[in-house]
Amino acid sequence: MKKKFLLIVIFGVALLVFQAKVIMPIIYDIVASDFFLEDTGDEKNDLSATNIMTISAFDQCNNYIANELLPDTTIVFPENFVNAFGLGAFQYVINADLEVQPESAPVFSKRYVCRIKYSMGKDTSGINNSDNWSVYGISGLDDL
Repeated sequence: MKKKFLLIVIFGVALLVFQAKVIMPIIYDIVASDFFLEDTGDEKNDLSATNIMTISAFDQCNNYIANELLPDTTIVFPENFVNAFGLGAFQYVINADLEVQPESAPVFSKRYVCRIKYSMGKDTSGINNSDNWSVYGISGLDDL
């Protein structure tokens, strides 16, 4: 019985050493390589940017809010967004304000965040077509 227990302990230690010395260096090399890198031609931008893609993403988020999310509410959208960030791979996060005009209450302002993706990649010919954009989520308008 003691020999079986000792063999199990030795086998467990050998397995851990094998994993640490052989398997994990291979895993680290794979992770450090470009194996999982997807080069879409659209780089991540940590700073808020105004360009044709962020402006179109802002317009598409506003269209989605007006037509899909709050179709029965009177909304006034601003001309510009507060912040817009490119996440890379043609994904954008738009932060903007809008004014809501309820029927029997005063006008109030709400700030929202919209995450959206352009599906045609570098081809900007369909930038104004809402079928080429996918809204992944909108926050800040839950209580309307």
